[in-house]
Amino acid sequence: EFACYKEVEKLNIKVYFADAYAAWQRGSNENSNGLLREYYPKKTDLGQISNDDLIEKLILLNNRPRKCLNWDNPFNLFLKEVSHLD
Repeated sequence: EFACYKEVEKLNIKVYFADAYAAWQRGSNENSNGLLREYYPKKTDLGQISNDDLIEKLILLNNRPRKCLNWDNPFNLFLKEVSHLD
């Protein structure tokens, strides 16, 4: 998942590497994993999931309102952010 982190750093985005076996250092990552588990329970062979199915689930998750985002959703906030780049 960090294969291209040097390219990300060129965008002046800090990259943080959590310690091994320290899930509490990756809170939002762990939360996202939990949300994905609603669709793909543990022991699901993710290699058998089609790209179309995965994209469908990601769209559903990114359009879900989140308390931590003041009940907005990640997709709306992303669109607002990129509209300021023009």
